[in-house]
Amino acid sequence: MLWYAIASLTPAGLLAAACGFGGAFSWLALFSITVFVFFMDKLGHYIPNTDTDGRVLSLILAGVHLGLLPLGIWALGAGLHLSFLDKILIFTGLGLFFGQISNSNAHELIHASTRLPRRIGILLYITLLNGHHVSAHLRVHHVHAATPADPNSARAGEGFWRFVFRALRGEFVAGLRADTAQRARSSKAAIPFTHPYIAYTLGAFLALLFSFNLAGWSGVLVHIGIGSYAQLQLLLSDYVQHYGLQRRTTTKGKSEPVGPQHSWNAPTWYSSAMMLNAPKHSDHHMRPSRAFPALEITPDTMPILPHSLPVMAVIALFPPLWRRVMSARLKRWQKSAE
Repeated sequence: MLWYAIASLTPAGLLAAACGFGGAFSWLALFSITVFVFFMDKLGHYIPNTDTDGRVLSLILAGVHLGLLPLGIWALGAGLHLSFLDKILIFTGLGLFFGQISNSNAHELIHASTRLPRRIGILLYITLLNGHHVSAHLRVHHVHAATPADPNSARAGEGFWRFVFRALRGEFVAGLRADTAQRARSSKAAIPFTHPYIAYTLGAFLALLFSFNLAGWSGVLVHIGIGSYAQLQLLLSDYVQHYGLQRRTTTKGKSEPVGPQHSWNAPTWYSSAMMLNAPKHSDHHMRPSRAFPALEITPDTMPILPHSLPVMAVIALFPPLWRRVMSARLKRWQKSAE
């Protein structure tokens, strides 16, 4: 658990220092979540799985998120002590932290077996103005991943930017429909105004109102910018981890069960630790309630990415380069899985 804590909390500490003092801390914060991670990944491969559930670290990271987000909004929106370059560096670092670490932690929490951690995970997504992802992820993605019915599963040959415009609307609508259908099927009459999407929308409004009180309209714009950047990171993760993989249709017309062959995985240790094993994606889909430290990769049965998840995300931003890296690999995997 030590490496998970070091990898996920170090950028947060440096970002907090950057918000307070700028200067060298701004460079160090961004370095800690980009270049440093890249080189640390080169030093090893896997962290052995453990029976530790990781809940304490998840709750610590949730507290860090709820402190760092308003600090960052204040520093970028109202801080007079930071230079323009400081603000660019801090904004980039915050976007990467909330997109790669806070998103991963919120994802871990919404899969918890008890109510309080799930509520905290929902709160984290709401503060990033992305509360609807909870419904879309739990009720749509985990049911329909690697099928055309899942807006967050990228199709073979589909470039990232085309995927983004499809997934942004598709995820919101699919989650809304799934929640509405679930409420209609419930044996108990749904209480008015308790639809989850009302909570997501009202929560986002309150979060932006809080930012306005912190730093005026500049704070609101910073909050929207950070939330959009974090959501882009989440979509990059979905795009990379499900690109081109499809579940077969059975003779009964249903999709086969999700298996190890339906998600891409990254065999790198430090970035995986930083993102709470989110790159060990196949195991998560097969056992969604399994705690992140216990997730495993079995290269013989799971498709493996050629680089770490952060590196593959950068490559995905350039569709021609992405296709050059992934097209042949996808075809080889599809052929071997037949």
